[in-house]
This record gives sequence, structure tokens and C-alpha cells, in this order.
Amino acid sequence: MEAAATRTPLKPLLVSEADAERLKSESLDMRSVTLSQRQLCDIELMMNGGFTPLDGFMDQESYAHVLESMRLPGGELWPIPVTLDVDREFAEKIEPGSRIALRDQEGLILAVLDVSATWEPDKRAEAQQVYGTTSVHHPGVRHLHERTGSVYVGGRVSGIQLPTHYDYQELRHSPTGLSRFFDRLGWRRIIAFHTSRPMHKRERELTLHAAKVVRGHLLLHPVVGVTMHRDMSYFARIKCYHEVLRHYPQQLAALSLLPLAVRGAGPREALWHAIIRRNYGCTDFIVESDHANPPPPADAGEFYSSRAAQELAREHESELGISIFPADRLGYSPEARRYVPIGAGGVSEEDTVQFGDADAAARISHQEEVPDWFTYPEVVETLRTIYPPPSKQGITLFFTGLSGSGKSTLAKIMYGKFIEDGRRSVTLLDGDVVRHHLSSELGFSKPHRDINVRRIGFVAAEITKNGGVAICAPIAPYAGTRRDVREMVEAHGAMIEIHVCTPLEVCEARDRKGLYARARKGIIPEFTGISDPYEEPAHPEITIDTTDLTPMQAAQEIFLYLFANGYLDPKT
Repeated sequence: MEAAATRTPLKPLLVSEADAERLKSESLDMRSVTLSQRQLCDIELMMNGGFTPLDGFMDQESYAHVLESMRLPGGELWPIPVTLDVDREFAEKIEPGSRIALRDQEGLILAVLDVSATWEPDKRAEAQQVYGTTSVHHPGVRHLHERTGSVYVGGRVSGIQLPTHYDYQELRHSPTGLSRFFDRLGWRRIIAFHTSRPMHKRERELTLHAAKVVRGHLLLHPVVGVTMHRDMSYFARIKCYHEVLRHYPQQLAALSLLPLAVRGAGPREALWHAIIRRNYGCTDFIVESDHANPPPPADAGEFYSSRAAQELAREHESELGISIFPADRLGYSPEARRYVPIGAGGVSEEDTVQFGDADAAARISHQEEVPDWFTYPEVVETLRTIYPPPSKQGITLFFTGLSGSGKSTLAKIMYGKFIEDGRRSVTLLDGDVVRHHLSSELGFSKPHRDINVRRIGFVAAEITKNGGVAICAPIAPYAGTRRDVREMVEAHGAMIEIHVCTPLEVCEARDRKGLYARARKGIIPEFTGISDPYEEPAHPEITIDTTDLTPMQAAQEIFLYLFANGYLDPKT
């Protein structure tokens, strides 16, 4: 298989030092946008040439072409829209011909955008064309509807300086820097491997086989920008990559980090990943059968059919400028005592043992052995620091329910129990107290409620990250916001959602503060359960109705759940 010959010249968007100083000075009179983490990843890859041939955030014409045909107006293959989204209030203050300063989250200017267009996208149509579904169970679709601004701004970008990274600087190569690295080593055929997960023996076997077939060197090119919920943090993953690298033949493989924000767009995204690796100087790209597939919902199947990503990538291979290596699915064969291909020409899935990252994490957290055929002892030791037993993990107990349901009382009881035990630091984030100290400027509109709950989630995630117990008791009426909190917390530890499902009539009868009475009279607008909805949790860890339970009885239900699932030290 020969590497595709077509090459697109790199198109970095960084301006000269003199122009950068001029733009910095002029930016003082410009309106500014503080870039989100996804936008920071996008702007970095634009400026360093990783997104060649883009010259900025897409205008409406480019956006429409990409959705419809996976091509830019000039005909270049490009399957994923890269847009700058802002809220409507900001969009009303700008117009085509104006300029915007693009800043990082500390206010440092990175680039200037010359606005060529603003428009309100049809997000449902975008979801269907890019992700192949409109289901909000798809994380990309959910991000589009819940976290993406209502207006898109397009225009050319003039890069002033790249985002600053203080970690793993020796592994953060630009496309130009990586090409120089390959030249220095004498590498000519380079096959790239994309991952956002740890690597084990299966991945080593897969990449070694690819290197043998194409007779090339390996670039392990993991994503360290924005990954999917439940993906391990890149800080932990890099330790695993270093350990696995020791098991490759010397001088065969190298590690470099890619600051990409993944979308989970399956086949389209596989094509996008190939284009980006072409820009980074690779000649070949490994595409797995489930490449860029997000985790399926618990009660549904995969979003994309098996091998759809490989088929789309191979379909466009002749114009990609990089060869596609479609990797076989591998499973461990106890009979052969090694990983073998599954399916056509290989063994059946029933004859293999399927064991993955989630299985390894569960065994490690319960202090059980991980099969030696799955990974290396050094990787297991690294993972033990990431997956401590539940009794050593940080925990967030997140109570949600109507006003008067009993959640604050239960939260206080559990706080007292953890304080009495004294083995862990514990923090109580009661809804009313947080409103007073952390969110006093906020009202009770949906946007303000969301901000308040996300603030609670951020604080809880920090407590959880440091091994403590956060006990939260807001009403938290909206499912999407609770999901955001879960994603923040579960990046660092355990999130235990406790739905205090006491019926409205019981809550209203308790009404010690007279809130329901005032809400019924219209004195309190947007009151949850009366004039504003409460979206019940679909899959909480614990559900408690306090109608016929004393507070201590209800608290014991929580205690028993924590005990049964290992969150309490057996000595407690």
C-alpha cells in the first residue's frame, strides 16, 4: 500500500512579530471573546497549521458546504464545521467588517478575527448532517444544543501567539516541529495512532502490526485537548503511554500530544483526524472499526455501524494525502494465548475474551488482579494511583428534589455522620447557603439557576479531586445542568445522585417558609413545581421518598448504599 502523493502546503496563521505587536495595540479598542476550552483547541490548531487549509473560523458559505458535502467552497475535503459560537447579546454588538480580539481564559490575547459573517445556525440540521442523529444522547449533539452559543461568527484569523502550556512541553510539537523531528531521525514512512484512552497490550499489538505492514515508524498521537466524558485525564494517560513505549523496539515509536477537541462524529471525524495527521507530517493513519464513536446510551445500540469510519476514510483516501490503515478488531484468544483478529479471516468473538478499560478500572478499584495478558505491570501500578478503592476516593453526594422534600435535612445528617467519623474532609454545599455566599447576585431564571448549580458542581469537583466529600443540596431542577455537574465530578471521583422524590403535595403541606403559598399567589415567579418545571432524574444512584420516613430512617438508606458499594471504610 503506497502513501497517497497529494500534499497540501501547511498554512499556519501566526503573523510576524511586528504585526503581532501592532495587533496587540489595536486590540485595546476591540470587543473581546473569551474562548472556551474547545475554541482554544481549535484556535491553536488553526494557528500552528494543524487545521490547514482553514484560514479562520468558517463563514456561513463554508459552513453550509461542509455540512452538505464535507468540502470547503474551493473543493478541499473538510468534514467537520469549525465555528466560533457566541451568545446573541454579543452578536448584536458586532457586524461584518468589525474585528474581535480572541482571548484565553486569563485575558491574554491570542488572535484577532476579521468578522465576515454572523448567522444563527439550524442546530438540528447541523446535528443530523455532522453526527447522523438528532438524539441528545449523543454527546456531540448535546454539546451543540446545550453548550454552543446561538450565533456563529465567521472570519479570517490573524494569530498573535499560541496558547501557553506549562505541562509536557517537550511532547507538544507543532506540525512544522514534528516534521523536523521526523527528518532528524531519518523517518520517511510514519503511521499515526489516534487515541484518547490508555494503551495496553492490545494497542501495542495493533500498532506493531500496522508498522510491519506499511514498513514505517509509529507516532503515538493521543488527544490532550477536550475528550469525551469518562475519558481518563491526559495527565494520567501520559504516564501509561510512557510505560507502554518501553515495550516497543527501540527507535520504532515516538510520542507527541495533539491539542484537539474531539466531537465524537464517528466516520466524519475519522476523516478529519486523518487530514490533521497529514498536516502533522504523517504518511499513514490507523483507523479502527469504531473510530471516534461515542459511548452508546445504556438502553440503545452504537451510533455508527461497525467499520463505517474505515469505509468513509478509504473512500476518500486518494485525495487525503495520507494512506489509511483499517485496523482489525482484536480479541484475546485463551487458546492462542495472544490477541487475534475477530471476524473475516479471524476467530469468532465468542472464542475471545473481551476485557477493556472499564473492566480494568473496576478490578483495580476493588483491589483485584488485572489479567497479565491485558496490560503491563507498570501500567497497572500507574492505574492504581488513578483508581483507588471507593473508600479512598473523593465523593460528591448530590441531593436534588423539590423545596421541602427533605434534601437539606438529609444532607445535614450525612454531613454530621462524616464529621463524626473524621476520616475524610467533608464540605456541605447547601442550596440556600451557597445562594447567600457564592451566588448572591443571581436570580431564579433558568440561566441563573444553571449558573448557580454549575458553580456548586465546580466546587464539588475540586473537593472530590482532592479526596474529600462534597455534600450538595440544591433543587437543581434541570437534567442537563445536573449532567454537567456529573461530568465535572466524575472526572475526579464518584458522583452519587440522590433524588429526594417526595411528592409536590407533601412538600407543599410542609412549607415551613411559606414559599409555596407565595408562589401560588404569584408573588414568587418561576418557582420550581408551581410555575417552573422540575425534570426528574432518569437514573439516580439513590431514590428516596421521605413521605413516610423519618429523616434518620431516610439517611440510613443512603448510609447502606455507601456501605454496600464500598464507599465507607470497613473500619467505620
